[in-house]
Amino acid sequence: MLSRPRALGPLVALFTAGYLAPYLLPTVVGRLSAGLGLSPAQAGLVGSVLLLASASAGFTLAARVERFGPRRAARAGLLAMCVGYGSAALTTSVPLVVGGAVVGGFGSGTTLAVAAAGIAAQRDPHRASTLGLLSVSATAGALYLTLPHLGGGHALPFASIALAAALVWPLTGGLAGGAARGAEDAPGRPARGGEGVPLPHRRSGLVLAAAILLWSLAQNALWGVSGRIGLTQAGLGEVTVGAVFAVALGAGLAGVTAAGALGSRLGRAVPIGAGTAIIAGCVLVSSGAENLAAFATGEILWNLFYPVVLSYLLGLAASLDPRGRWAVLVGSASSLGVACGPVTGSVLSAQAGYPGMGMVLCVLLLLVAVPMTAVALHTSGRPLVPGSVRRRGGAPAAVVAGTTTAATGLVPQMGAPEQQVTEIPVPSRRRADRRAFRLARPSARG
Repeated sequence: MLSRPRALGPLVALFTAGYLAPYLLPTVVGRLSAGLGLSPAQAGLVGSVLLLASASAGFTLAARVERFGPRRAARAGLLAMCVGYGSAALTTSVPLVVGGAVVGGFGSGTTLAVAAAGIAAQRDPHRASTLGLLSVSATAGALYLTLPHLGGGHALPFASIALAAALVWPLTGGLAGGAARGAEDAPGRPARGGEGVPLPHRRSGLVLAAAILLWSLAQNALWGVSGRIGLTQAGLGEVTVGAVFAVALGAGLAGVTAAGALGSRLGRAVPIGAGTAIIAGCVLVSSGAENLAAFATGEILWNLFYPVVLSYLLGLAASLDPRGRWAVLVGSASSLGVACGPVTGSVLSAQAGYPGMGMVLCVLLLLVAVPMTAVALHTSGRPLVPGSVRRRGGAPAAVVAGTTTAATGLVPQMGAPEQQVTEIPVPSRRRADRRAFRLARPSARG
């Protein structure tokens, strides 16, 4: 296994460090524009390049985390974050800032890949994802309250992300140090990191990855220009906008806490489908805001439901493959959508204005809610195939299979195909003597 239950703390810390750059995207883009003299579109492009580097790292490492070793991969990612974001904070040269953002973004993606693979190996991936979102929301909220009082310029957001990576480094000692061998590997031919083992739920995983790419694009198209909406359209100051973002992220903490308490009582389809529909309405309100009340209402309600839906999406991806490959691939697809978000938001707002942009994003969110809900119903709502439970553990195993906290590798999966039963011929023609058999008992030898 990639991670053990006692390794949850380091995984949550890695999740927080890796996700911090996307959460700080509005202030990063805004300060790049104000501090370096970039246009809004150019600043959004720099943010997109950073997140594209993060997504590329995730796609590259999707099935290779165990091969390199979680501890080694995590430390490489954290080192790249410190070097990349730190160098971007120390210079005012635009090419060097972009180069540092690319290196730091690749480090963020590497760190997230380790965290996602480890979370998928936990007994309850949804709980682990919830803890990670709670941690990153709290950290980003504290930074949104603090950074406006420390001065302007692009250096502070980049330096904050680099500092977070440095603080997480000592916790990587709780991760496995070397390449792990899967329990399902054939004797004498170990498959490292899940390589050589086909991906389960291939169609559902691809649909989920494509849908979450568009879902994340819509979210971050608005998130990338939210700061400018507050400053220009709603006429607010930077301190007020930062306070609204901090309160919104605090609402996200409450939402994730509620999602963790709710667990699987409503399944995954209802939170994903209904939550996305509510988010679409919040996007309309926020994009059309012309005063503090409307801007705060839209941002706070949006950030209340966004991490809730995201936690269920990450849990759904983790449930598709206990080796964590779908978790990393879906997370990387989400990062790719996040990367395209700032540019999409800048272009749409320039062509149609902020309210027109909000209308387009609202329609897109409603459309992608359908396939995501369908995947949730298809992979977690189907009954077990008739006969499969009887052959793989009996009725008690069926009860365990319906719970979210069961170890996925030990019980029949929901909707899994039946295992083939091989008949073994008995060569003897004589009827077996019952006295030749006895009950199996534990051996006395230790």
